[in-house]
This record gives sequence, C-alpha cells and structure tokens, in this order.
Amino acid sequence: MATLSAWRQLVAKVRTEINVYRRVLKHPRTPCLPRWLLGFALLYLLSPVDLVPDWFPIIGQLDDLLVVPFLIITALKRIPPDVIEECRRDEITA
Repeated sequence: MATLSAWRQLVAKVRTEINVYRRVLKHPRTPCLPRWLLGFALLYLLSPVDLVPDWFPIIGQLDDLLVVPFLIITALKRIPPDVIEECRRDEITA
C-alpha cells in the first residue's frame, strides 16, 4: 500500500505544479517568450499530436519525456523568480 500512497502524492504534486504553471501563464509580469514556451509545453502534453508518433518504439515516448521538460525548464529560467514564488504561494493558499 505504500506505493499507492506514493503515487497519490506524485499525482497531487503534478497537479499542483500544473496549476502553478497556469497561474504563471496568467501573471502580468511573465515575459512573452516564457509564456509561449510554457503554454506550448502544456498544450503538447495534452495534445494527441506528437513530433514523433508514439507507435515508434522507445523514441515515440521519449520525445514526450524530453520535449515537455525542456520547454518547462527553459521557460522557468526566463521568468523572474519572484513571479514563480508568488504563483506558488497563491496555489498553496487556494
């Protein structure tokens, strides 16, 4: 049962992070380029269209594991840290 609890915690953390990113997208002090990168990452994650179709063994799933984190990390590096912290605080208190 410990693994079920660990999965629930992971899912809760992912949900929280997605909500933080949504808040960052809407924040007025978020620069344009990171807004586009973050929006594209969330859209790519939810979209059924991939750069490499999933039916290609290994590479099909690997593009999702590489593209989305790359876009998110690149966007977060270009957003002022105080904006991210403010959005994270707002998500925790919500």
